[in-house]
Order: sequence, then C-alpha cells, then structure tokens
Amino acid sequence: MEELQKLILAQGEVINDEIIKVDSFINHQIDPVLMDKIGKNFAAQFKEQKVTKVATIESSGIAPALMTAKELNVPLIILKKEPSKYLNSDLYQTEVYSFTHQKNYELTVSQKYISEDDHILLIDDFLADGEAAVGALRLFHKAHATTAGVGVIINKVFQPGETKLKELGIDVVSLVKIKSLTNKTITFD
Repeated sequence: MEELQKLILAQGEVINDEIIKVDSFINHQIDPVLMDKIGKNFAAQFKEQKVTKVATIESSGIAPALMTAKELNVPLIILKKEPSKYLNSDLYQTEVYSFTHQKNYELTVSQKYISEDDHILLIDDFLADGEAAVGALRLFHKAHATTAGVGVIINKVFQPGETKLKELGIDVVSLVKIKSLTNKTITFD
C-alpha cells in the first residue's frame, strides 16, 4: 500500500533498530479513512477463504480488524491480554511473550465465541517476532477452529514472525514490509 508507506515515512518515528512508532495514525490516534482502506484491502485479499470470523489481539489491532470484519460481513472477536476478574470461566487461554513490552501475558478468548465451525482470519497492526500471532493460533486450535490466514499492516521482515507463521503453513498478507530500521532509516522490502 503506497499510501501507507508514505504515511510511515512522513509520520513514523524510528525508536531503534527494531522498533518504529506509528501512533499518530495506527495505534494511538487512528485515521478512520486509512482503516477503512486497510479493511477493504484485507477483505479483498481473503475473500475466497470463506472467513467466518475475524480476530485480533487487543488493542492496536481492533481498528483494522473491525473494518476487515465489516467488509467481510462477519463478527470480530477480540482476544484479551488478561482474563476478566469476573468472567474468567469457560476461557481458552495461552501464555504469550510480548516483544514490545518485554513480558509474558495471558491471552484469552471466551469459549462462547469460537468453535470448530469457525475459519478465522487474524488481523494485527504489526508482525515482529510472531509470538502474539502464534499464541492466537494456539487459541484457535484449542477450539478446533481453523485459520484462514494472518493479515498485518506492518511486517518487520527482519524479525522472525513471518517465517514462524509460514513454517506453520499459515498464509500471511502484509500491507507494508519493512526490511530494516538501521540507523533510524526506514527501508521497505
């Protein structure tokens, strides 16, 4: 997506060789017109997959996942990063390591909203180490659901996430691939 590359170059802030901030248009302040285009793009790329639900991990993936679900006319499931203090029974759970926050968290989803009849498309803002995506796939597997694929806005291809997912036989669609952030310079793949 050329428009997305231009926004990343204009507004993205390279923190170091591994991290780029895009919080002015993706994950703190959200550009709804951009999210609509992103949702349409993902929906078009996965339209033949017979997706029954779109899923994302709270919170930065919610906007693009919602727009994708809207375009596919299917429900959105939000995987929670910690179980509710009150609604903690009948959950599928798995532990995930967060590259961004450098800590483990418990990824959960209610058993009411995912089943063996589901073919789920996972949408997220970033793909880096792939731990969050692999954790989400473990939850789908626990429910005996299948995975339609993974769509990410920004794929940092210099990190192992895409390789991990492809080794699991998962189709990965990236709207932008970043090859390097070395010397605070964004290089697209």
